[in-house]
Amino acid sequence: MNRRIDAFLSEDLGPHDCDISVESIGEAAFRPAVGRVTAKASGIICGLGLVEPVVRTVECRRAASGRLGSSASVKIFACDGDPVSPGTVVAELAGQVGTLLMAERTLLNLVQRLSGIATLTHAFVDAMRGTRCRLLDTRKTTPGLRDLEKAAVRIGGGVNHRFGLFDMVMLKDNHITAMGGDIRAAVAAARARVGPALKIEVEVATFEQLEDALDAGVDIIMLDNMPPELMKRCVDRAAGRVPLEASGGITLDTIAVAAATGVDYVSVGAVTHSAKALDISMKIQLR
Repeated sequence: MNRRIDAFLSEDLGPHDCDISVESIGEAAFRPAVGRVTAKASGIICGLGLVEPVVRTVECRRAASGRLGSSASVKIFACDGDPVSPGTVVAELAGQVGTLLMAERTLLNLVQRLSGIATLTHAFVDAMRGTRCRLLDTRKTTPGLRDLEKAAVRIGGGVNHRFGLFDMVMLKDNHITAMGGDIRAAVAAARARVGPALKIEVEVATFEQLEDALDAGVDIIMLDNMPPELMKRCVDRAAGRVPLEASGGITLDTIAVAAATGVDYVSVGAVTHSAKALDISMKIQLR
């Protein structure tokens, strides 16, 4: 993780490893200060475990360049998954002004992004409360941040689907088309190649395709862009033989209806690709 944080900071500090704004304030950068990380909106906090590693990585960079005189301290006042409201102080950093300012944007970007995902996930989970259905994420994540974003989904109450292209066979419409359009033949060929260890999921869009997938002996079936009435018919037909996942354009307004059909899972890419960052800021005061 520290190597990744170092890369995040390198993007911000540029080829000369320098915060030119901090350099421009001269000796003021060495003054002791306190920075309070404060929520400005209601939501679910996430990513607080990254605050101290960001600060320590900044310190290492400042020390290597001779710009650091004393180390910083970090206090965390909340836990990932805690609800926050405007004015909630979730962390306090004490150290040199230069360290706090260099760390500020990277740590806020991470905590804001992950808190936004946890908050939106929680909203989807809450919207289908009272059903046995569970929320799945997707691979629609930010490159380089997938593990963090999927962790934020878990913090928000969701369940992680496959992590990547390597840990589950997913035969979607394009895969089936490439195999000649025969679901049973495609599944049989996939099973012969990957063996019994990996799960196979198949996407279906019609009741007839559901029948083929059930006959093929898959591990999970995705019901793609189906109206609720057809979802319910598929649930009744599957009768618990295989888990069913509803997917495709499901929103906060429609997830309760989808969940009520009896599907086991609803997958929503929006929890990662469209989550709004939670508004969080850091203000410093001189000590």
